[in-house]
Amino acid sequence: MSMKPLEFDRRYGELDQVIGAYVGESADDDPDRPSRALQAYLRHTWHTRPWALSQAERQIREYARNPPGRLRLRLGEFYPVPDVGLPDSEIQGWFVVIADHIKRSVEEGEVPSPSVMPQTHWEWQARFPEVAQLFGGWFSQDMPDEFVDHEAGLRDYATTVDRVLVARAVGELRELLALGFDESDHALALAELGMEVDPPVSYTPGEWLAMVADRLGGFRAEYGPPGDEG
Repeated sequence: MSMKPLEFDRRYGELDQVIGAYVGESADDDPDRPSRALQAYLRHTWHTRPWALSQAERQIREYARNPPGRLRLRLGEFYPVPDVGLPDSEIQGWFVVIADHIKRSVEEGEVPSPSVMPQTHWEWQARFPEVAQLFGGWFSQDMPDEFVDHEAGLRDYATTVDRVLVARAVGELRELLALGFDESDHALALAELGMEVDPPVSYTPGEWLAMVADRLGGFRAEYGPPGDEG
């Protein structure tokens, strides 16, 4: 039987967040230097959920000390470490290295400076999660089969998603635009945040981001009883 969600989160929830930061990145941490992936995790988590760092260190170290035995493997009650490009024989040692880096960061107060531009795919997604949900869900390569145009996709998102989440997307878009990126950086942002179709032909990437923020700020949800504006 697989582990129940609450028990999984208690044992492995933050460990899973750390390992997720390594998707598409190299697990090349060494005792003197954290990898780019771990730096991204530390940077984002310090500035959003600093309390989670101690959980990450505890869960990672506990997994390294007590890897799943045959019974837990048979029952499925363990964390399946994704392929990070390391042999199985090196995973435990690697876990100890990243746990040591997290512990050192917390105990010595080594707070990474915020990065103007996210440095990894994970960091883009973690920093702008609702925009990633919008672009990845409504503007994937399937968009032309689902909507007649970009405007229709935006309207569907704005009128079917909870207005709190729509407002969150607007805030994330405003933050992204306020960073002062050039057009090549805006194009990178669209790709990292899951947009798989080009913006409308009359828009540059930056203009498209600004237009989406304006449109979403003006749409009103079409569900709920008449006159119920919250």
